[in-house]
Amino acid sequence: MHDDRLVDPTTKHTTTPFPSQQQGPPGLTMEMRPLPDHGEYTYRGSGRLAGRRALITGGDSGIGRATAIAFAREGADVAISYLPEEEDDAVETARWIEDAGRTPLLMPGDLRDEGFCAFVIARTRSTFGGLDLLVLNAAHQRDRGGISEIPTADLEHVVRVNLFAPVFLARAAVPTMQPGSSIITTTSIQGFDPSSRLVDYAMTKAALVAFTKALAEELGPRGIRVNAVAPGPIWTPLIPATGWPEHLPEFGKDTPLGRAGQPAELAGAYVYLASDDASYVSGAILPVTGGRTL
Repeated sequence: MHDDRLVDPTTKHTTTPFPSQQQGPPGLTMEMRPLPDHGEYTYRGSGRLAGRRALITGGDSGIGRATAIAFAREGADVAISYLPEEEDDAVETARWIEDAGRTPLLMPGDLRDEGFCAFVIARTRSTFGGLDLLVLNAAHQRDRGGISEIPTADLEHVVRVNLFAPVFLARAAVPTMQPGSSIITTTSIQGFDPSSRLVDYAMTKAALVAFTKALAEELGPRGIRVNAVAPGPIWTPLIPATGWPEHLPEFGKDTPLGRAGQPAELAGAYVYLASDDASYVSGAILPVTGGRTL
């Protein structure tokens, strides 16, 4: 007899193969089939982030949207940065933040620009009166046929979004962050088990692990915790915008749980690391990978 209180993780979300599809980067939620689950109708908050002020880069869609919804339902005001072409996704995320009774702040722009990174930190502080939670989540990836097929401009794009921007943002944010604040980076299973077809992306995600651990060591004495979440294969706009439509029907099938994850399944990890429940956790890499090991 099955215990109805238990949820089988292998079938909690769809196991139907994703249809082949392709978008140009950065990818938009409404063009995806099926649509991702960000926890819009399932996440229940309990006040664990009441009164906090958060900034989530790439907060318009995917893991960023799921985290924004969860943070708002836990009581935080939430600023998000995103590319101008992602405006429709950002407006939808803001709607869910407002639905939770919290204040959204939308900031379109390009994180490759050091000046824009400084601006989003300053704007979040001035709007919310401070910054307590910094989620460095925005990322860019493209399918690579081999090392000879990585144009220098593309390499610079990946490195500036995935590595330079977190440094720019942390450098601007850290001087005024108070004890009890938290920084969370989004690394990846690719940082530990890299695919040759994502070599430049994987390189940056491995570097973010070192960045997280080094920053945790530096900021620990100040009472600022720094941790990372390492997602496995998650169904976000980044995936159909990577340029591998022929791989999508098998996406996530190589995990022990046998399926890709949904953004909603990441939200609890970010909430935990942001909350006082994780007060003795710093320098940690939390895997949410469907069972794949780091």
